[in-house]
Amino acid sequence: MKKFTTMLIAVMMLFALSACTANKDAGSEPKDDGKGKTNEKTEKVLYLNNGQEPTSFDPPIGFDAVSWNSLNNLMEGLTRLDESHQPKAATAKNWDVSQDGKTYTFHIRDNAKWSNGDDITAEDFVFAWKRLLDPNTGSPAAFLAYFIEGGEAYNNGKGSAGDVKIKAVDKKTFEVTLISPQAYFLSVISNPCFFPINEKVAKENPKWFSEASTFVANGPFKLADWKHDSEFTMVKNDKYWDAKNVKVDKVHWAMVDDPNTEYQMYTTGELDTSPVPAELADKLFKEGDVKVEDQAGEYFYRFNLTKEPFQNENIRKAFALAVDQKQMVEHVTNNKEKPAYGFVSYGFKDPDGKDFREKNGDLIKTDVAKAKELLKKGMEEEKYTKLPEVTLTYSTSDTHKKIAEALQQMLKENLGVDVKLANMESNVFAQDQKALKFQLSRSSFLADYADPINFIENFITGSPMNRTGWSNAEFDQLIKDAKHEKDEKKRYEMMYKAEKILFSAAPIIPIHFYNQVYLQNKKVTGIVRHPVGYLELKWADKK
Repeated sequence: MKKFTTMLIAVMMLFALSACTANKDAGSEPKDDGKGKTNEKTEKVLYLNNGQEPTSFDPPIGFDAVSWNSLNNLMEGLTRLDESHQPKAATAKNWDVSQDGKTYTFHIRDNAKWSNGDDITAEDFVFAWKRLLDPNTGSPAAFLAYFIEGGEAYNNGKGSAGDVKIKAVDKKTFEVTLISPQAYFLSVISNPCFFPINEKVAKENPKWFSEASTFVANGPFKLADWKHDSEFTMVKNDKYWDAKNVKVDKVHWAMVDDPNTEYQMYTTGELDTSPVPAELADKLFKEGDVKVEDQAGEYFYRFNLTKEPFQNENIRKAFALAVDQKQMVEHVTNNKEKPAYGFVSYGFKDPDGKDFREKNGDLIKTDVAKAKELLKKGMEEEKYTKLPEVTLTYSTSDTHKKIAEALQQMLKENLGVDVKLANMESNVFAQDQKALKFQLSRSSFLADYADPINFIENFITGSPMNRTGWSNAEFDQLIKDAKHEKDEKKRYEMMYKAEKILFSAAPIIPIHFYNQVYLQNKKVTGIVRHPVGYLELKWADKK
């Protein structure tokens, strides 16, 4: 999460891992004994692809797929998602929960060490979590910690760090008090933004995370080399508390931003895994080698309600109803995605065992006749004789371009509206989207933790994830109440209602829910692709 949009190319890289070295024997390199000699035992090396330069390896800042995919394997929080995607004991060996369900006391492992040999302490977590919430840090993930008592007030400048209810009881005991019992708390804190930071190292060098030579890890791997904008390498962390179960010796990450290049490298035996090019999807699916796994997230478009003509609700709804999501997934993306007619993806069960998406239904679905009617009505309301010029902006990517062109064609055919297309590099795009500089722009969201509230909370007033200019007091209150509600049935009812309010205003156009579609070297096993969005290499192996 968690939370922040990510670019689709980054999303694809969660399952599109590739090598950057043309070596068919990659993964079976002679192992250096550190003295210039090699042993008979060969190194197990994975060659993966990060897509592009990580935004940051600073845990509260690198809140996106190009950062946390690798960061998740360099570091570890109190809990870690296991192979079945459930939170399990990690840096914390166990914990106690108060009778009211609000206070958690975590007991950190005695053998939990940093890669430089320092003990991991409760103070490292206090330092890291307060830094996450510190408004001066500017973390896009800070909202995830609002369930901590005093957390939201501190982050909003209305409280102090001392008011945040987290503390080190002793060197290895960490305590946190929540504003209310949270069913998903242990899952949320497995997110990279909750990773500890070595307080001593960070105070000596505030930029400790920016180079391999100064990076201090506490996860299965440590950072050995980092050539910025080119590649980086992780090696097994021998100080990790569970190092005996880490099978891979080295992970090399390239920065290749073209899925077709990845696929070509895979076919020549250079890569361990690859995305599935849309134009080859039918053929590859028929051959039976494509793997498909769930992923909690959505590809969508945002309207900017502060720019004409999208201040008008009926015009927004007209555009949304003119889009054919089923045609998008069947003829444009070709990756077996499910069309999206809501925002919360499939896979979340309410207390009655019903899937959230199925129960809340299709909230905005293709209806060309209705779209034409609403466009006419909206133009009359705004006294438009001609619709203002509309530009759709997307971050540079062949995939984004194809979807944008399909959307452009649908709006022309179904509404008679001419939409211009514009693209820009991802970093600039993200900044400008947050600053509400676009009329209509592409977006994607990957869940930060396994609960529907994580999807819907993106659109509360003032959220850095909102990026639409939309605001609704009733919606905001429902999200706030849901986060305080202990009764799960009542909490789900609040979330169902909030999602319906969101789509009644139509600040977004849903396109499709994500899945993870990839090809993988049969010699590689144990890579876990969590539905919540990040990659797990702790149990990976290569024969």
